[in-house]
Amino acid sequence: MRTAIVHYWMLKMRGGEKVVEALCEMYPDADIFTHVYDPRAVSDTIRKHKVVETSIARLPFARKHYQKYLPFMPRALEDLDLSGYDLVISSESGPAKGVIPSPDAQHVCYTHSPMRYIWDQQHEYMANSGRLVRTVFPGIAHTLRQWDVTAAARVDHFVANSNHVARRVERFWRRDAEVIHPPVDVEGFAPPAGLAVGDYYLAAGELVAYKRFDLVAEAFARMKRKLVIIGEGEQRAQLEKRFAGGTVKFLGRVGFDDLKRCMAEARALVFPGLEDFGIIPVESMAAGRPVIAYGRAGVLDSVKDGETGLFFDEQSVDSVIDAVERFEGSWGQFERREPMMAHARTFSRDVFKQKMGDLFTRIGRPPPASVRA
Repeated sequence: MRTAIVHYWMLKMRGGEKVVEALCEMYPDADIFTHVYDPRAVSDTIRKHKVVETSIARLPFARKHYQKYLPFMPRALEDLDLSGYDLVISSESGPAKGVIPSPDAQHVCYTHSPMRYIWDQQHEYMANSGRLVRTVFPGIAHTLRQWDVTAAARVDHFVANSNHVARRVERFWRRDAEVIHPPVDVEGFAPPAGLAVGDYYLAAGELVAYKRFDLVAEAFARMKRKLVIIGEGEQRAQLEKRFAGGTVKFLGRVGFDDLKRCMAEARALVFPGLEDFGIIPVESMAAGRPVIAYGRAGVLDSVKDGETGLFFDEQSVDSVIDAVERFEGSWGQFERREPMMAHARTFSRDVFKQKMGDLFTRIGRPPPASVRA
C-alpha cells in the first residue's frame, strides 16, 4: 500500500506539523506533498520522508510570501499526480484537501480548521489588512469558498481536531467528522518532583489581536497580581508599552526548558482566546497546573471546568478578574498536580496514533503492524 500525506505548508513545527509527524511514524514509507517546504524547520522524522512541493514553490519568494499565492493553490493541488497512492491523508488548515486521488484510493482529511479567512473570520481578517486586500479579497474569498465546498465533496472521511471544528465542518461543508484530538507532548511537560508553585500566573502564545492577551494584561495590572507573558507577535510592542514595568512581565520567545519551567511553576495558565483546539492548555495541565480559560470552542474539549480549570463567559477584563478571584477562592481543589496531569495524558501522542490507527483499520488501510500504537 502506498500512502500520501498532504499538508498545506511546512515552514515551522507547530500543531499541524506535529500531526504530520505522528502520521509519518504510523506510515514510515509515506510520501509528503506540500506547497512550500523548508527542511531546516521540521523534525528529523519528517525529513526522512520524500517531500514533493507543488508549483507554488516555484513562484517568486514563495517561502516568504506563500500566503499571497492562496488563489493559485487550488490549481496547484489538483495538478499533483496521486494516481499511484492507495491512501491519501490530507492535513487541512490552509488548502490541502483539494487533491484528486485515484478512484480506488481512500482520502482521509484531518481538519485542524476550515480556512478561517474565507469563512467565519473573513471580516476580521479584512479589518486587520491594508486597503488593497480589503478591495480584492472578497472576490477571491467568494471563489475560494466555492472551490472549498467542491473539494470537500472529494473526501471520503473527515476527522476534526475538536467538537468545535466538527461543527464548523458540518456548517461549511455539510459533512460529518469524527473527533480525534491532536497529539500533545504531555510527557515532555511533566514537572520535576518537588517543584514548588510560584506566585505568578502565565499567559503564552502568539501575541496577535484575536488571542486577546490585552484582556489578561489589563486584568492583572488592575489586580496588581504577577503575570508572565511568553511569546512574540505583532502586538508585543504595543502591550509592553502599556503594561511592562508593573506586575506584568514579558519574556518574549523562550526555549523549551524555560517554557516548561514557567508552566510548572505558574499558579495557573490564563487562556483568553477562542481556539479551534488549543494545545497550550493541555501542555499546562501536563505540567500539573490548571487553566483559567474563555469557555468556548476548543477548550471545552480539553479543560474540565471545576476540575482541571475554570471558565469565564465573556472576553472582558472584568470576566478575567472574576475568574482569577474565583480560582483563588478555590485554590485547595487545584493545588495538587496529579489530577491535571492524569487528564492531560488522554491527549498523548500514543492516544492519537491509536485512535487514528483504529480509523484507518476500519476503512481497510491499516498502518503497518510494526508501528501501530
